[in-house]
Amino acid sequence: MQQVKAVVARAKGAPVELVTINVPAPGPGEAVVKVQACGVCHTDLHYREGGINDEFPFLLGHEAAGVVESVGEGVTGVAPGDFVVLNWRAVCGECRACKRGDLQYCFATHNATQKMTIAEGPDAGVELSPALGIGAFAEKTLVAAGQCTKVDPDARPAAVGLLGCGVMAGIGAAINTGAVTRGKSVAVIGCGGVGVAAIAGSALAGASPIIAVDIDEKKLEAARGMGATHTVDSSQVDPVEEIKRICGETYQGAEGADVVVEAVGRPETWKQAFYARDLAGTVVLVGVPTPEMTVPELPLIDVFGRGGALKSSWYGDCLPSRDFPMLVDLYRQGRLDLDAFVTEEIGIEEIEAAFDKMHHGDVLRSVVVL
Repeated sequence: MQQVKAVVARAKGAPVELVTINVPAPGPGEAVVKVQACGVCHTDLHYREGGINDEFPFLLGHEAAGVVESVGEGVTGVAPGDFVVLNWRAVCGECRACKRGDLQYCFATHNATQKMTIAEGPDAGVELSPALGIGAFAEKTLVAAGQCTKVDPDARPAAVGLLGCGVMAGIGAAINTGAVTRGKSVAVIGCGGVGVAAIAGSALAGASPIIAVDIDEKKLEAARGMGATHTVDSSQVDPVEEIKRICGETYQGAEGADVVVEAVGRPETWKQAFYARDLAGTVVLVGVPTPEMTVPELPLIDVFGRGGALKSSWYGDCLPSRDFPMLVDLYRQGRLDLDAFVTEEIGIEEIEAAFDKMHHGDVLRSVVVL
């Protein structure tokens, strides 16, 4: 057992606190990781606001990279000293998805068995719920060893750690879920961190045109920097008609984009995505809706008549052991600009301020560097 500093959300909507926590020595199948960098993701804010569940107190943070400090009995995939990106899809190998070969859909992913706890004060000994089974707004964290993906140790932690959630979700939504390839047209609605990553993934795959849609010029500028060939300010024009116009000019007869990635998670924008795709096109929902949201007035004949596919993308349908090393290699080769996602590096005590910047759309990612 060792004690480290960490950021905890004690109650719904309350500001996060920097506290001392207990990190157990790793048990069988577990690893302790010294965290070097962790992105501030909107999912952490969802946890703080009680939007995920009410299992407070939460140990926040999950987009992280660091060095394995120690491992428990039976761990062979990583060793002390390995540089790793943490993931929340440590596949079990035994569930029905894994047994049919769809490891990216694993329904029983592993987390550490032991619990980290608050070390001091009236809550001493209270167990913490780590965000997405990771809890990396901490100097060190305890995870299942399968949550550690070994990557090139020369990579910048602040950049590659973002593959742990948002960047992977966006790139994967395009490449894995949407099956974007050369010769396909893509539109991305919502150009926050995940949407811009979907644009980067589409550019990697050779798609054209790549259309970015948002109401914020700063976000549209970021999208251009990551490979968008066209941008649409949906506060000024009808995005559906504009996507159709652009695609029709590129491919004669096209009635929309081959793949439309919805990265907002709202019924209005999902409906725009539905009608902005070409016949037999694909809609990919990667933006996370809230439970009460519904899609009203969508005629079933339109679902049938337009054909194609309506898909949800879970974590970019990624397999960390396959995708993380490949994307880090592309980053090291200069073909994927992960550094562009890092708007600022901050200290662990600045996370609450980073949430405010996220609200105002001022950052793609604030990254805590430890």
